[in-house]
Amino acid sequence: MPFAGVSYLAIVIAAVAAWLAGAVWYGVLAKPWVAAQGKTMEQFKAEQAAYAPFVIVFVAELVMAWMLAGVLGHLGQVTARGGVISGLFLWLGFVVTTLCANYAFGGRSLKLAAIDAGHWLLVLLVMGAIIGAIGV
Repeated sequence: MPFAGVSYLAIVIAAVAAWLAGAVWYGVLAKPWVAAQGKTMEQFKAEQAAYAPFVIVFVAELVMAWMLAGVLGHLGQVTARGGVISGLFLWLGFVVTTLCANYAFGGRSLKLAAIDAGHWLLVLLVMGAIIGAIGV
């Protein structure tokens, strides 16, 4: 199947699903995530901007879903399985390697890296499954 465009519906659905999965991920792991940053929950809440991080993450996930759809379209692996495999490979090749480099130089803990890397793995697997199932 030649790549001719993307399904914007699939991209939006994938981004929304990934954003919600991230909300559940960090909802469950909020305390260990904040502790891995060397902060208390009170410190974290006092430092946070109101809604800006949530909007930024959603926009980033829209872009990520769009790029994943482009990759799947070019590879021709437009199935839920192909989407999940591609999401896994992209996570391993680009996301987790970038996180490791940044966190190593930033002196961040391995626990924080694992929590954040797990989140992005979940995001890419959800996006890949949805985009692959709906099509590009």
